[in-house]
Amino acid sequence: MKTMSRMFWALFVFFLVMVPFYGIWNKWSEAAGPVALLLTALMMALAGWYIGVTDKKFANQPEDNPDAHVEDAAGEYGFFTPYSWWPLWLGLSCAGLFAGLAVGWWLFMIFAVMGAWALIGWVFEHYKGEHAN
Repeated sequence: MKTMSRMFWALFVFFLVMVPFYGIWNKWSEAAGPVALLLTALMMALAGWYIGVTDKKFANQPEDNPDAHVEDAAGEYGFFTPYSWWPLWLGLSCAGLFAGLAVGWWLFMIFAVMGAWALIGWVFEHYKGEHAN
């Protein structure tokens, strides 16, 4: 995990350094490129920070041991839903939201309601029904 954290921090520095180079290269004629590079740099910093914090919380992971075997990482990774239809509805509503930006606000609002419904259903699916805890 230390290597992954360092990799993301190196990518953060790279993208941050590329922001002025890209701006100078295109004579600051458009703002989308430097903003996209800056947001990418911030995304790399977020990932590097999270992996670094996780590494400090869970020290001595098999990923950090060069002599580790694949089976050293075996074990329980957590609880996951056996099957769920909610991600499908959430994905369709996100696609409809983006289509609504191009088609019209009326379509955007319909899919916003559908997306809220799907998100609430996905979050609370283990509170009732077959997989209730």
